[in-house]
Amino acid sequence: MAQKYRIYINQKVILITEKVPQNAASYQLIDGQTFNLTTIYPKILKYNIGLFYVICEDAKAFIKEVERSIAVIEAAGGLVKNDEGNYLFIYRNDKWDLPKGKLEDGETKKTGAVREVEEECGITVNALQKKICKTYHVYTIKGTPVLKKTHWYAMKHKGHEKLKPQKEEGITDVRWFKKGDIDPILQNTFPSIVDVLVKTGLVKERPALLLG
Repeated sequence: MAQKYRIYINQKVILITEKVPQNAASYQLIDGQTFNLTTIYPKILKYNIGLFYVICEDAKAFIKEVERSIAVIEAAGGLVKNDEGNYLFIYRNDKWDLPKGKLEDGETKKTGAVREVEEECGITVNALQKKICKTYHVYTIKGTPVLKKTHWYAMKHKGHEKLKPQKEEGITDVRWFKKGDIDPILQNTFPSIVDVLVKTGLVKERPALLLG
């Protein structure tokens, strides 16, 4: 199966793939031979379209080369499920999100993922399960583009601990959602979060813009 990676820039996405897109929405093709994420970042922000493709022979090798060409911030987080089959979401910066954060120096991805969930939600993670996926998005620090690479894990929580949003991190709400009641999440979240939900089967389809 052909490899495929998505790099998000706000609500726009660069899709790195080994196959020419079929039945995709309106998109712009980017030359992989001259691809430079730092220089292309401000140009993509100015485009009216939201879907960009890079076609290459080896998508995995290409994304590794991208990581070597730009400052990368490693982060980790989790999708937590409780005994009732509900899923945990946070509300931050006027959007629904999943708990996550930057890894501390010397911290493993798994340890960091659990720590961030427990700190941001005020609960205990009772079991760390399989890795779900990685997501990528670009933002700027002091005007310089950086690539945030987030590692996502499935987690389990047992019991009925009181949820406590980490307000100093801008989190104003933490809430359990039933699998069938996550439409409000999809209507107001980040595309990378939709990717995580698709990988776990909570969401069957991406919005048309992100199908690729």
